[in-house]
Amino acid sequence: MTAFLKQILSFYTRFFVLWVLLFGVLAYACPTPFLFLKPGMKGFFALTMFGIGVVLKLSDFKHIATHPRIVLIGVCAQFTLMPFGAFLISKLFHFPDEIAIGLILTGAAPGAMTSNVLSYLAKADTAYSVSLTTVSTLLCPLLTPGLTLVLADAKMDVPFWGMFADVLLTVVLPLLAGFALRYLMNRKIERILPVFPALSATFIIFICALVIAGNRDTLPTVTFPILLAGIILNLYGMSTGYGVAALFRMHPKQRRTLSIEIGMQNAGLGVVLAMTHFGDNATLPAVFFVFVCIITASLMSTYWQYKEKSTT
Repeated sequence: MTAFLKQILSFYTRFFVLWVLLFGVLAYACPTPFLFLKPGMKGFFALTMFGIGVVLKLSDFKHIATHPRIVLIGVCAQFTLMPFGAFLISKLFHFPDEIAIGLILTGAAPGAMTSNVLSYLAKADTAYSVSLTTVSTLLCPLLTPGLTLVLADAKMDVPFWGMFADVLLTVVLPLLAGFALRYLMNRKIERILPVFPALSATFIIFICALVIAGNRDTLPTVTFPILLAGIILNLYGMSTGYGVAALFRMHPKQRRTLSIEIGMQNAGLGVVLAMTHFGDNATLPAVFFVFVCIITASLMSTYWQYKEKSTT
């Protein structure tokens, strides 16, 4: 792979929120072509996680083994602060059941792999970020449906085992398959490695466009409250993540990492589970959260990057 092509793929992946916005506008203006993607939604997400698995290295798992305390703190914060925060925000806004469960499901999702890239840009502890995302992803088949069941069962029937199976098939198994491919064919994969994050970004773009196309008629009536709830949840997650790291006297780089990691959720998974089990309206909080968390985390990464340069 040429250096020029690598630069193009890196640019495409880094600014994928721009493509999400552009394709979101296209899906709103002309929804019919995007609705044909709906039957392949689970497949898209499985391919997203496969691409992410290929990027993982054996050293990422070694970091988990050598730093269990800070990884445990981070994962516990991930699966308590965000889902319970989402539950309280849904109560505050008096959301209808479908929107409330969509927000809770977003809060109960694992960390997003995008946080690893932004942690790197923020001059944070990238290995810590990868460790947190990996562990939370491997735990999410139990914790994501389990927390949703506990927090939202009074609102709607939560199919725990159905969600468990979906997460296992669309997240954990593709992730492990990607990692196995990288391990078995490392030298060949290295040559084309930038392709895989770009493919993962592309499938997330498809998923978000599909949700916007499917909710075209309801978007104008529900946009602002859900957007505001997403902003509050994201800022709450980033600030409490930083606060937890400071409370446990972690290094400033690890504080930045935990802030980004807690504030960013794998909202693509939230979209897939919400659409499969709770209906189109339940997907809206996750889609709005994709935009919000990438923008705020990108801004903070830029600030921390500038701060790091100014102190050196």
